[in-house]
Amino acid sequence: MDEAPSAASDRSGRKRGWDAMAAVIASLIGFLALGVSGYTAYIQRQQVRAQVWPWLVAGNNDHAFAMEVYNKGVGPAIVRSAQVFIDDKPQPDWDHVLGALGVAEPHKFSQATLNPNVLTPGETQQMIRFHENEAWQRFRAAAHDRMAMDICFCSTLNECWMYSDRHPVGYKLATQLVKPIDKCPRLPESQVFNN
Repeated sequence: MDEAPSAASDRSGRKRGWDAMAAVIASLIGFLALGVSGYTAYIQRQQVRAQVWPWLVAGNNDHAFAMEVYNKGVGPAIVRSAQVFIDDKPQPDWDHVLGALGVAEPHKFSQATLNPNVLTPGETQQMIRFHENEAWQRFRAAAHDRMAMDICFCSTLNECWMYSDRHPVGYKLATQLVKPIDKCPRLPESQVFNN
């Protein structure tokens, strides 16, 4: 009779051992599933980031007598701020830019709003366009070494970049003009370019 309780005790101990092992295996499978779902979410986030990635470039278009900003990215570029500098001094608008350059051309140019604005993928925005080649050439010659530009823009996921060009008119230097930033800076009203 003494043997029966001992056999039952062994079976009970083995059952508890198998239950503990099953619980450990179930926990490992749960952690593995959690890791796979986290990695999948990360990959999906990267794919979404790639699908809404904007990339602004500015420069001159001699055929149109204009300075343009072009979105070369695959997502919309939300322009948060823009600055145009003449001799390192921020200018509030194109009239002040032309005045500082000494090439004031009343009624000989058109302008479009860049700040604030949203540029769709492939969209070109003419910031300033002159009606005559002669006025454009005067502006281009005067702005060549004196004008600079900063444009802060973000994606629809609120990831932001700063386009900084110390030579927006003429040939570009072989430097990186667009750099990622945490967020667009808050500028004093006197330094914001409102075209």
